[in-house]
Amino acid sequence: MLAAPIKFAHTAFVCVPVPIYWHYYGPSNFLWFSDIAVLASVVALWTRSPLLASTQTLSVAALELIWTFDFLARLIFGVQLLGLSGYMFDSTLPLSLRALSLFHLWLPWLLIWTIYRFGYNRRALPIQTLVCWIVLPTSYFVSTPHENINWVYGLADHPQTTLPPGIYLLLLMAAIPALVYVPTHFLLRRFG
Repeated sequence: MLAAPIKFAHTAFVCVPVPIYWHYYGPSNFLWFSDIAVLASVVALWTRSPLLASTQTLSVAALELIWTFDFLARLIFGVQLLGLSGYMFDSTLPLSLRALSLFHLWLPWLLIWTIYRFGYNRRALPIQTLVCWIVLPTSYFVSTPHENINWVYGLADHPQTTLPPGIYLLLLMAAIPALVYVPTHFLLRRFG
């Protein structure tokens, strides 16, 4: 059976970056939606929870696919598209630390597979939206413009200066559910 090896391999992998990220980046790093999703995906796999798998798929599947596209464009063609994966090419960071971020490549596919296996829970949309509305302000208050956790200070590595910070944060809180969660929800409903 394929499910057991995937569950064990993913769990074993997640045990590696957690202490390293905690040491290198600090606990606030675990507010990144992708880090929340990689941790929650372990719980979803072990509990076979359609709701947890669904919320995390809504949260990051589309964004992780964009990250993958950005990373591969830079790796293969040397073209920086959005800068989302720019840190992967930052030689001031240890290669081993950057390599741990390769989970972004398989996480969306793992989450989509869990939805295929466990089903999609339609309650994921309001629940993940509420989580988003908690995580984004928290990210703003515990991170700095340099860390820019979940882009609460601007997109990618570019802190925005056009809008007042509070207005930008409110727009981000509206944009992520509207532009990421809702379209993903409509795509995944067929599995519910």
